[in-house]
Amino acid sequence: MSKALVVLKNRGIGDICVLTSSVHEISRKIGKPVTVLAQKNTRANEIFKHDPHVSEVLDLDEKGFFNIIRKIKPKKFDQSYIYSDSMRLFLISKLSGIMNNFHYKFFSKKGKNFFKTAKEFTEKTLNTKIDPQSKIYCNNKDVEEAKNKFDLNNNTKNIVCGISASGPTKRWGIKNYIQLFEAINKKYNSKFFLAGGPQDEDLIKQAMDSSIGKNCTSFSKMSIAETIPIIAASQYYIGNDTGWGHISSGLGLKSLFLFMDSPPSAYGVYSKNISIIVPDGETIESCGHNTRGKDKISFEKVLKVALEQIN
Repeated sequence: MSKALVVLKNRGIGDICVLTSSVHEISRKIGKPVTVLAQKNTRANEIFKHDPHVSEVLDLDEKGFFNIIRKIKPKKFDQSYIYSDSMRLFLISKLSGIMNNFHYKFFSKKGKNFFKTAKEFTEKTLNTKIDPQSKIYCNNKDVEEAKNKFDLNNNTKNIVCGISASGPTKRWGIKNYIQLFEAINKKYNSKFFLAGGPQDEDLIKQAMDSSIGKNCTSFSKMSIAETIPIIAASQYYIGNDTGWGHISSGLGLKSLFLFMDSPPSAYGVYSKNISIIVPDGETIESCGHNTRGKDKISFEKVLKVALEQIN
């Protein structure tokens, strides 16, 4: 029976979320769960924790070319799907005894659309069309515990707020978000979950110290696995292009993404759950890296779209 290794050489949590549809399609194609090889900082082990299509997540950060081979070889995979144009990863797969290795064309990925490249590779390799909608699985018991712990119910609008981002040019200002939270709370009784890590403590403190702070809960001291049930128990995501936004979309939340310095054509169009706002003067196709548009998204525009989505 086939045994597959899926290699995801990506740096971000959002990248892994975008690729869940491809991982699931490979699993369905071979009729059993796959093993994923990914870097630790993608939190793939937490994202796939309850995924029935994934049996195990291995660490790609193992130091040493041959150390990774020694980890893979005893598992006797007969096929690998490498979402990368890396010759090194191909050689690791080949020298691990895997006979059928499917990979991106070597040295071809630079400048390519991340989402489209992955989708086309999966469809060509498996000879099938795939639904690119991401899906993240969560334990129902954990969701119920989150509802009870944070008193999440239909009497409040429970909103995950992506105030963080991988860089300052991708962040809408925290003062904008505080003003947005206050405006939403005036119309709807709301709870806001501040999706940021330890590096975002200053932003989180500003929100917690504001007039809306009593309605806020911080994710900064939680693991990704701890936040997933809370997100699953919430209803909406509003925020920057962040890993938590992609997790929210994968859990089925209506998700409003503000793209300021990353391409929505690569990270926003794969999911029917995602609505997109880009800087004034930009389109989904033109907005990308180096757009530097964080000061070109107005508060009024975001509030209007957010209220329409929440309603």
